[in-house]
Amino acid sequence: MSVDTSTNLDELELDALTELVNLGVGRAAVSLRELVGEEVILTVPAISTVSPDQAAEMIGGQRVGELVAVEQVFDGDVAGRALLIFPEANSLELVRAVTHDTIPADQIPDLAPEALCETGNIVLQACLGTIANNLHRTLAMAVPQLVRGRARDLFPRAGVSTVLFVYINFSLGGRRIRGYIALLLDLPSMRVLKELVGEFIARETG
Repeated sequence: MSVDTSTNLDELELDALTELVNLGVGRAAVSLRELVGEEVILTVPAISTVSPDQAAEMIGGQRVGELVAVEQVFDGDVAGRALLIFPEANSLELVRAVTHDTIPADQIPDLAPEALCETGNIVLQACLGTIANNLHRTLAMAVPQLVRGRARDLFPRAGVSTVLFVYINFSLGGRRIRGYIALLLDLPSMRVLKELVGEFIARETG
């Protein structure tokens, strides 16, 4: 399954969207710093638009085990699903960082869903909110849900034209944790996003 090339973001559009996502994760870092009481650094080294199959391969495909993701459905001029994805081991490391290593190891799996949903909600709300504000649009976001599965389970083909795929590096309390943000969009939403990003570039460049 390939991405419809008519909706592909060109280099300038990807650069603009990367800038907006970086602004969003910057906001998220401030909020997480208040939550954990330690320095939090979030960086976005790369963004790409890919098909669901390509997205699954980019997080390891069949080579990785179960993944953990915080999912939020969003609606508005652009609608879809947002996922903050971690390999299982990384997700537990994130929970340890958020709880300052005060939780016994055998209790971490029980506390992980709440801690991950709270973290995911902060990151996804900040990213999507920043994008929407700068594109002069509003988004309604559902309550975050924790989902688990293999890579291909997280990226179903049905109803998804394009995955906006974002690598994200966390540094919390000295721990380095790699994760991914994925926005799953249907064809009409991808077309609207491309148009809105074009309008944003036009405003910024005068």
